[in-house]
Amino acid sequence: MTSGKYELSADALRSICDPKKFSFRSTAEIQPLEGVIGQKRAVQAIEFGLEMNSAGYNICVTGAEGTGKKTIVSQIAGEHAKRRKPSVDWCLVNNFRDEYRPVAVAVPTGRASYFSRKMAKIIEGLQKTIPEAFAGEVFLKKKADIQKKHARRQSRLLSRIEAMAAEKNIHVSQSDTGLGTVVLKEGEPMSREQFEALSAEERKRIEKNLRLINHELEDAARKISRIGQSLHEEIEKLVDAETRTLLRQQFTPLREEFRELAPVLAYLDAVEQDIVENVQDFVLENGGPAEGGKAGASGIDSTLKRYEVNVLVDRSGQRGAPVIYESNPTYTNLFGQIEKRAVMGSMAADFTMVQAGSLLKADGGYLILEIDPVLTNNFVWDALKRTLQNDCLAIEDMASELGYISAFLRPEPIPVDVKVILIGSPWPFQLLQEADSKMSKIFKVRADFDDEVDRSDQTEQQYAGFIARVCRQEGLLPFTNRGVAAIVEFGQKAVADTRKLSLRFGPIMALLEEADHWARKRNGRAVTDRDVFRAFKEHHFRYNLVEEKVQQAFADGTLLMDVDGEEVGQVNALSVYQVGGFSFGRPTRVTAEVFMGRKGMINIEREAQLSGSTHDKGVLILSGCLGRIFARRFPLALSISLTFEQSYDEIDGDSASSTELYAIVSSLAEAPIRQGIAVTGSVNQKGKIQAIGGVNKKIEGYFDVCSARGLTGRQGVIIPRANENNLMLRRDVVEAVRDGKFHIYRVETVEQGLEILTGETVGMPDAEGRYDPATLYGRAQQKLEGYARRSMRMRTAEGEGENDLPTAC
Repeated sequence: MTSGKYELSADALRSICDPKKFSFRSTAEIQPLEGVIGQKRAVQAIEFGLEMNSAGYNICVTGAEGTGKKTIVSQIAGEHAKRRKPSVDWCLVNNFRDEYRPVAVAVPTGRASYFSRKMAKIIEGLQKTIPEAFAGEVFLKKKADIQKKHARRQSRLLSRIEAMAAEKNIHVSQSDTGLGTVVLKEGEPMSREQFEALSAEERKRIEKNLRLINHELEDAARKISRIGQSLHEEIEKLVDAETRTLLRQQFTPLREEFRELAPVLAYLDAVEQDIVENVQDFVLENGGPAEGGKAGASGIDSTLKRYEVNVLVDRSGQRGAPVIYESNPTYTNLFGQIEKRAVMGSMAADFTMVQAGSLLKADGGYLILEIDPVLTNNFVWDALKRTLQNDCLAIEDMASELGYISAFLRPEPIPVDVKVILIGSPWPFQLLQEADSKMSKIFKVRADFDDEVDRSDQTEQQYAGFIARVCRQEGLLPFTNRGVAAIVEFGQKAVADTRKLSLRFGPIMALLEEADHWARKRNGRAVTDRDVFRAFKEHHFRYNLVEEKVQQAFADGTLLMDVDGEEVGQVNALSVYQVGGFSFGRPTRVTAEVFMGRKGMINIEREAQLSGSTHDKGVLILSGCLGRIFARRFPLALSISLTFEQSYDEIDGDSASSTELYAIVSSLAEAPIRQGIAVTGSVNQKGKIQAIGGVNKKIEGYFDVCSARGLTGRQGVIIPRANENNLMLRRDVVEAVRDGKFHIYRVETVEQGLEILTGETVGMPDAEGRYDPATLYGRAQQKLEGYARRSMRMRTAEGEGENDLPTAC
């Protein structure tokens, strides 16, 4: 039977984009693309999430790298932000009841810095007006009048006692230690000798008078103390009244400006009360101005620093709601931090050293984060969950949370209303959903970005619009219609599907920039298909050193590979090797040896621990397939040794399972296999050939090996029919097929592949499962039946019983 019916024509190996479908000569003539190519599902999900105001409708954006997730999310969020009102500004002020817990105050948009400056001016003005007022004539006169009034009360009290004492020849003296009494005789103080010389009756009288006067003096001392206290209170009231008058003059205009903001008015009340209670901080004892309390002073110990206003967020000039992209979401960058300074050998901090993070800056708007750094930075994910669940932001010192040092400050939580958009590949989100029960409650919306879109006239024209937009934004040369057609073909090759176009615009933009470079290097005015092909070729050359080394190893015979002739039990398999971000195809020789035994399938790679689980599964499937084909009448009594020759790295994947089956059948039937034909494709237990990945790279890798050895016209590749639409081969491969020097076959079953490889009739079973001995399967079945009979006789001789083999044999 001929294998021509399975062969693909050259036209089926690559989809060509006709430049004539583009009506322009260059992209300079067309309008840049507005909007998004494809991604309807993702865009609708993002729009829905942004429109939902209920709790928990934050958004997870997933998709392959380079699909434009960040750009598209930023554009959509930006459009939504324009339609929303600007968010408020945030200030942090001193909590006069508890300085350990500063308080955040919201002010209208763009007014935070203004409020801070006004407060600084007021405090600076009070440093001058308060000392001046207390040193002024009016204040001093009021103070003097109070002092005189209390002095007169004290004088009257003492005069009465002095008069009473004088009548009894007792003098009342005043000193620093208080009031005292002295007995007089003829106007002079009586000495102790004179007192002792008096009669007993006279001494008793004098002692009685002294007790009376001392009692009066004690009573007077208590009254004088109350008079002094009253004097102090009245002076304090005077100072308070004078201070409040000055404060009203200074703060009334500011109160009027913020009269509708109760938190601001409450803060101003607290400031005024604190100034009244601590007015001495504005005045030195000599009545001059305080030096250390100037507003804005950098010293932490400044007495007037507590009246500063720390601007956390000021949105001056901002229109609409904020859209913040935090590229480095560390704990401090996201939630804010409390700075510290060294003071006399220790660390100190105050509320003016608190800084806002991205979450507070995005309050009232949208915060865009990459999921990978969110998960890798310590404590960020848990803190982000708490913030979104409670709608409150806590600016905390991370070191104190860990217990390394005691917390200097713990600002009061700040209410926030922010929509968080997490961007990343699907895997981290799947991991979070499985490991964290709160994930689905906090992020209720998922937007999945596709990495491909259906190829149509519309999407091809959109590709052209996208290229025009990139050219204008990045200052690239315009692309001709041929250049655009080459980019469209690259978009097909990137997804390995002639029916699709790639939406991974990262690699496409890189190709556009590199093609522009080569066009400029030849002094071109526009980028043509020649520049695009050169950019692709140069990129490949920069990365394919390992591929060249492998090809050289095939060429010099270091790696054994027959690309002509026939061999039994030996087939060339195809695989894809990944080196960093670069991948390439290379062939590998697969050999199979079958012999009588009871071990079944021996996968040498598995025995040597060089195979992955998917490859092991593919090998185990072969047992089921062989049993279906040959063991309907008798059990399989054989051992099969399978290996990838000269393979010393781990092998995974099942794309070589059909290759292994071909080698096994060849060995069983002793049927030579064409060595010029390489094979790829997985097989199921029903013998159907299934699709595999990397089909273009596999074909091109084998083609390069054959080209180095010399194309004979008898070489080619067998691929699954299901991969036919994935073909987007290099132009040199297509031309070789067109010239009959290379062949591409597509098959659906194992039997079709064997027919191509051996050129023999494979055979069909009869009702009892027997194959014609003249066919490939028939010869294999005869050998297996012989193995089964000899195995039965050997077991019988060993005493294992005679009924192990069915009577049908």
